Amino acid sequence: MNVLFECTYRNDRYFGLGLPADGEPLRLVPRGGVDLAGLLAEGAALPDAGTVAVPAHERHSVSFRPPLLPDSPGDAMVGGFMQTHNVKVDAETPAQPNWFLKGLGDVLRTSGEELRAPASSVALTEEAEVVLVYVTGDDRTPRYVGYGFGNDLTDIGRFRRHRGHLSYAKLCDAAVAPWLFLGEPPCHVTGHVRIERDGEPAWHGDFTTGTKALHYGLDDIVQGLFAFDALLAPGRVHYVYIGADRSSFHGGFRMADGDRVTLDFTSHGVTLSNTVRYASPAPGDAVCEGS
Repeated sequence: MNVLFECTYRNDRYFGLGLPADGEPLRLVPRGGVDLAGLLAEGAALPDAGTVAVPAHERHSVSFRPPLLPDSPGDAMVGGFMQTHNVKVDAETPAQPNWFLKGLGDVLRTSGEELRAPASSVALTEEAEVVLVYVTGDDRTPRYVGYGFGNDLTDIGRFRRHRGHLSYAKLCDAAVAPWLFLGEPPCHVTGHVRIERDGEPAWHGDFTTGTKALHYGLDDIVQGLFAFDALLAPGRVHYVYIGADRSSFHGGFRMADGDRVTLDFTSHGVTLSNTVRYASPAPGDAVCEGS
């Protein structure tokens, strides 16, 4: 299982290979001016020179980054598909799933960081998802380079209240694990969710995702998305969230400001943990200049 990750260590940028276990040393390669996204898109070999060993007791000095995240937020687009899973299929299921935009690269958060949502949110929920990563070449062709795992924080309450407000419901931060799996999208992913409030367990549940859980053909929906020239700026990195199983909202739980959400993608050894934070005022609290 080939895995790529990027990080910062002692103010320098590095990348590494493999899924590092907790408490083990890290072997890092200086990134320098290497275009990792471009090399992966071309199927070229990654450099392996000048390696640096980080001892286990210095792991706290390493800051992991979202995989292949460009330095300029505008060079990354974060979006995905909604209601894709078989468990959500009903008589009103459309022939093609709704696509949504969460934002540019600066909406991505790694484990340990806060996930921001509007204070006016109606009912937030976690969504444990597979995240596909594509890199658009100079010929404006998006090339799949790997997958990761994420949490598509969503104001499902707003969407339920007004089905036309999907675009607003998705404008919350998205969590993504730093590990990019360099292989085909996974068929079967299992795991569980834990939510804590004030340090105490508040809700837990299991989830199943992966391509076999989808009602739609993955190739069909991705090709439909990338048929739009407006998305195909050369060099752009796309993070595509492919939908989620049932969530804590469907289990009757209502998330609150300060809740900590941990997604354990058990089948793939990945854990993602973030605190939800209301980070913008409700519309009635806004203050206009000169008021």
